[in-house]
Amino acid sequence: MTGRTPWPLILPAALGMAFLLLPLAGLLIRAPWPTLAQRLAEPQVLEALRLSLVTATIATSVCLLLGVPLAWLLARVTFPGRRAVRALITVPLVLPPVVGGVALLLVLGRRGLVGQWLEATFGVTLPFTTAGVVIAEAFVAMPFLVISVEGALRAADLRLEEAAATLGASRWTIFRRVTLPLVAPGVVAGTVLCWARALGEFGATITFAGNFPGRTQTMPLAVYLALETEPEAAIVLSLLLLAVSVVILASLRDKWVSSP
Repeated sequence: MTGRTPWPLILPAALGMAFLLLPLAGLLIRAPWPTLAQRLAEPQVLEALRLSLVTATIATSVCLLLGVPLAWLLARVTFPGRRAVRALITVPLVLPPVVGGVALLLVLGRRGLVGQWLEATFGVTLPFTTAGVVIAEAFVAMPFLVISVEGALRAADLRLEEAAATLGASRWTIFRRVTLPLVAPGVVAGTVLCWARALGEFGATITFAGNFPGRTQTMPLAVYLALETEPEAAIVLSLLLLAVSVVILASLRDKWVSSP
């Protein structure tokens, strides 16, 4: 059965492939190749790229700091309501990003549940700042890391950790010398996906942090703005994001594809 060609599926499969690839082909065809290098060197493009790389990297670091312990808790500790907690953590995966931005405003805005306390106590205002961009990106990207690391922890062989414990290793030593090496591929994959999601975030960012050049205007926001005034600049920025996406998919190929 595996050697036969399922001819009735060829046409819809070809249509599906065309549906997904033609828009990307259109982007490549319409790209201003002769002036591409010049446009990439424009100050607004470089500034949007710099801000995107910096905020995505910081957001990913925050996700690693908080997400790995959270994944370990979900994978290794049994507590009441664990399934509900896991479901709530994955909500940002399906939640419209704009709704996530509104939720962040209601909590961390100047009149938010926590935001008004931060401003009154520490004089800290998060919305419409670079820190707000990092928070918005981390909010939408962390579930990718948590799911990946939790899956790796569940798949890890507990007998190796038990053997280390019988040899007198402390919990911290077991975690650092046994657990982390076992789940390293999952952590790496989750980190890359998290960074990519943060880099491409749009809805929550523009809602919670705004679209201010040099301060909160990341590459996706710059694409949106340029599309209304300078379409060729929007194409150049889109090509940059497309190139990043291709590199990420190539780096994760061994994890997702088991056969050539």
